[in-house]
Amino acid sequence: MTSDPLFDLDGRVAVVTGALGQLGQVYAAGLAERGMRVATFDVATGTLPDGVRAFEVDVTDRASIAAALDKVVGEWDVPHLLVNNAALDAPPDAPAEEVGPFEDYPENAFDAVMDVNVKGALLCCQVVGAAMAKERRGSIVNVSSVYGLLSPPQDLYEFRRTRGETYYKPVAYAVSKAAVLNLTRYLATYWAKAGVRVNTLTLAGVWNDQPQEFLDAFAKRSPMGRMLDAREALGAVVFLASDASSYVTGSNVVVDGGWSAW
Repeated sequence: MTSDPLFDLDGRVAVVTGALGQLGQVYAAGLAERGMRVATFDVATGTLPDGVRAFEVDVTDRASIAAALDKVVGEWDVPHLLVNNAALDAPPDAPAEEVGPFEDYPENAFDAVMDVNVKGALLCCQVVGAAMAKERRGSIVNVSSVYGLLSPPQDLYEFRRTRGETYYKPVAYAVSKAAVLNLTRYLATYWAKAGVRVNTLTLAGVWNDQPQEFLDAFAKRSPMGRMLDAREALGAVVFLASDASSYVTGSNVVVDGGWSAW
């Protein structure tokens, strides 16, 4: 909680998707610490901090989202904040065909990423955003990536190729995160007069104990010389959730250590 009314979130309701992930846990805990009642929509389960309620939700299933929202509204209120954070990306141990040359990238892998990252965000906006619009207030934060603004530099992964692996950052994640940017713009204009603000939060790569060769290559490309610490993404979410951003909609708040500045 805060004594500054511009940033006061006490008593408001938030929905965070993908809240059991690295960034989602930071958002959920940080918002709860500031007095928000936080509902997590996630297919995963795990331990959550005080003030956070878990709902098992498949964000690609509209009925699943609607059922969870009914429970949130019944127990608390129509959400004041929706953070569309749930996302799929190719993990380090992804099957070889998913991290091979673009020409061979599997159609089913593309569909899976787009289903969660784009369709999931769209459905949550449809269900939760519609409820917000009826209340004539609310803020939606769609989480994107610098790879939605710029192409992934494949030389970041050269260390894997030099040791004999075939590895390319796959296409689907970048395409999905670019789509999120225009979903934001569309909805910002669509709901502006209904009092619902919609913005994108674009993040650089997040430190997660990656191989040192990757960290070194990333640092050379980053003006700040390092990856994002997950906790550094919270401030932008708090800003976009609060009255401090009451005239901010359709924007892309970039938290990338300067990555996209050169």
